[in-house]
Amino acid sequence: MKLALGTVQFGTEYGITNQSGKTSTDEIEKILEYAKGKINILDTAPSYGTSERILGINNLQGFNVVTKTPHINSNYISQQDIEIVEKCFYQSLQSLNLQSVYGLLIHNSQDMFKKGADKLFGKICELKSQGYIEKIGISVYDQTEIDWLDSLYHFDIIQLPINVFDQRLVKSGTLKKLKNKNIEIHARSIFLQGVLVNETSIVNSKLQGIIPLLNEYFSDLENSNLTRIEGALSYIKTIKEIDQAIVGVNDLKQLKQIYSTYLSIQDKEKHYLDYDKYSCNNENIIDPRKW
Repeated sequence: MKLALGTVQFGTEYGITNQSGKTSTDEIEKILEYAKGKINILDTAPSYGTSERILGINNLQGFNVVTKTPHINSNYISQQDIEIVEKCFYQSLQSLNLQSVYGLLIHNSQDMFKKGADKLFGKICELKSQGYIEKIGISVYDQTEIDWLDSLYHFDIIQLPINVFDQRLVKSGTLKKLKNKNIEIHARSIFLQGVLVNETSIVNSKLQGIIPLLNEYFSDLENSNLTRIEGALSYIKTIKEIDQAIVGVNDLKQLKQIYSTYLSIQDKEKHYLDYDKYSCNNENIIDPRKW
């Protein structure tokens, strides 16, 4: 497992526990400078506000950038929609100040369930054959999406949610199945939008149901002398199929803390918690779209 840097906070006020707002341009420059040689992948998207543009004014040499397609609002993917996606991709390259990207992910997986989805996939394959994209991917949420899409299309990268509470794709054997097909797995939401690592215990009113489980988990961490970041990263480390774990930060201090913890757990073979006991299937708790 390697760390990838999510950049949604660079362009928007993202995260249920985020009280500091959008990261400043100066702070982003410091974050990227520190990340060089430590983190390989930057994860961004046109929908992340000014993220791509801000990345583009920095030196991205040494980073592999993954960006995404815009959401398609219609129920049918027309030729006009394909042209919009293509235009948006070229705009991403221009904003990022790059000639090509490591990966282009279909951001809204539901787009691939629409009539005309084969045209969208065909256009992205064309961009790959032209050398603009190294790998084609998709961002998914659940087992049903993966099973259906994997039967119809070949993706090089699949980005999916995994964390201490959301263990569904691990327990179902889905990750092993994907890895057997040599698909690169990017784990997102490993901190559950900061809920699993936030020290001030800010919990949205819609998340009251998570409090008993959260309190039990935090208590077990404390009894095991583990920090909340150690707990979250140690769980991800146990999952051998994960290639990249995406972390988002608001400032350099957070990244330094996460990276130093990441290094320290590499030397620890023992895992101090029985993570199975925290597995939760309540989508109102583990799916941020429902918060």
